[in-house]
Amino acid sequence: MKPLSAAEIRSSIVNATAEEIARMPLPGLHETIWDEREYLGWRDPQVTQRGYIVFWRGDTPLGMVLRAATRGPGRSMSAFCSLCRTQQPAHQVSLFSVPKAGQAGRDGNTVGTYICSDLACSTLIRILPPPSQMQPNPAAEMVVTRGAGLLARLEGFTNEVLKPAE
Repeated sequence: MKPLSAAEIRSSIVNATAEEIARMPLPGLHETIWDEREYLGWRDPQVTQRGYIVFWRGDTPLGMVLRAATRGPGRSMSAFCSLCRTQQPAHQVSLFSVPKAGQAGRDGNTVGTYICSDLACSTLIRILPPPSQMQPNPAAEMVVTRGAGLLARLEGFTNEVLKPAE
């Protein structure tokens, strides 16, 4: 992922008011390892249900505000992240609702999906199986393939956020 500045992040958010964007906390950008992520995702430390995702859509950064459901499936169940396609204990995956962009979002329309609670899909796709369980793909190729799939699914989800209400 190409690095992002604070100004690029704030200007990329498509589903929040100017006031909400101005109050948005930013992660430690100077600590971010940009080469090891497909998107920048973080949770708001003050409002624990709120999260943010920003990624490069072509040459333009695109960002969204997300809201995690307050309750999820039981702790003994497992859940599946729709972005990185990783199965995890249910408490590590959350249902996130995302207000649609524009008037549709102001009218209360949202899109929802299950995503890793910590928004760290880029880290999870880099955890590889032991060499004895790997397919013929070398490790680096496997990460590239997983990253491309993650971005394609994020792009599809973003298209739903940007689509006007019908």
